[in-house]
Amino acid sequence: MKTNIGKIDRIVRIILAALLAYLYFSSAVVGTMGVIFIILAVILALTSLVSFCPIYYPFKFSTRK
Repeated sequence: MKTNIGKIDRIVRIILAALLAYLYFSSAVVGTMGVIFIILAVILALTSLVSFCPIYYPFKFSTRK
């Protein structure tokens, strides 16, 4: 698996994941939208940790220098 996420992209993903998780756990967003937020937060955090985005791959897109 070739990495395709750069440093700034990783930071943005972690911040977004933290924000979505905060909104869910503070009960600002509940119900179906809350579940969607937590799933997105997990996906963003995982892709950031492994530095690979499966959506970037088919388009040959990379934010890594």
